[in-house]
Amino acid sequence: MKRKEFIRNTSLLAASALFAQTKVFGFQADTVRVGLIGTNGMGWSNLNAILKVPGVQCTALCDVDENVLGNRAEELKKRNINVKTYIDYKDLLKANDVDVVIVATPDHWHCMQMVDAVAAGKDVYVKKPIGNSIRECEIMVAAAKKHKRVVQVGQWQRSQQHFRDAMDFVHSGKLGKIRLVKAWAYQGWMKSIPVQADAPVPAGVHYDKWLGPAPKRAFNPNRFHFNFRWYWDYAGGLMTDWGVHMLDYALIGMKVSDPVSVMAAGGKFAYPDDAAETPDSLTTVYEFDGFNVQWEQAIGIVLGSYQKTNGVAFIGNNGTLVVNRVGWEVLPERGRMAAVNFVRSKDNGVGTHLVK
Repeated sequence: MKRKEFIRNTSLLAASALFAQTKVFGFQADTVRVGLIGTNGMGWSNLNAILKVPGVQCTALCDVDENVLGNRAEELKKRNINVKTYIDYKDLLKANDVDVVIVATPDHWHCMQMVDAVAAGKDVYVKKPIGNSIRECEIMVAAAKKHKRVVQVGQWQRSQQHFRDAMDFVHSGKLGKIRLVKAWAYQGWMKSIPVQADAPVPAGVHYDKWLGPAPKRAFNPNRFHFNFRWYWDYAGGLMTDWGVHMLDYALIGMKVSDPVSVMAAGGKFAYPDDAAETPDSLTTVYEFDGFNVQWEQAIGIVLGSYQKTNGVAFIGNNGTLVVNRVGWEVLPERGRMAAVNFVRSKDNGVGTHLVK
């Protein structure tokens, strides 16, 4: 991995703490009107979550893929929700019937669309990672402050009660001196991406608007929709996909943000000849004052540390707390403290994060 790419990825971990989290973006009005930019995947999940809140309406959808856009608009119509549809997000931002914008586009669009949205007087929920570089994150924070808009980042795990309970336990001091925090994501479901030749742009896809600020290049099916994550032009691979979530909790648990130094080693060890660009295997060590945070990722392998595919472990002199999206537990170190049996999560952070 090139140094500038690594620095870019590791700089995004703590930036979301700079943005606000308020009740339905701080609105006091009886009705909050929402526009969604990027209607596939998690954006659709976020919209459906916020529509469960009384007084929230969806008034607009935007997507550069007319096939996806039409299907989503039709799904809403079946629920008696009629929306305006847009291909260009700037047209949506001009709409007077949109108060809040959900930015759920590929990562390379986050900065420009969030900045344009707050400049247009909209509050914003932007998916993680915030941006694709240190500079992008600085621009986004400055824009939110300049225009005095509420901006929330999609670190939805923060809204799961069991994560909060686990962090309270870490902060209690019961684990003793914490010298190492491990965070990891082992993604066994991810397969090799076969090399494909460039192809004609699919009907209904406005490819120039999909590329946006990214380098111009011919359309390739491997880079479109979900798989954009594995190409440097658009994203940062598994670290900025899963690492953003897990390392976020490592930082929250230790109450820190910027490391003293960062070291990393990795590469395409599992699938060296496939079409992806980002590492399928990576180990990163963040040095802080008195402890280290370690990140591990592996594509094509199911089990990571503590027999879990993903999670965060706070390793103290008295015991280790292990937490992931499913729940948390405490493993005592040679009887120095009482164990805490596995506490299972009882809520879905995706469904509550937008309205905290």
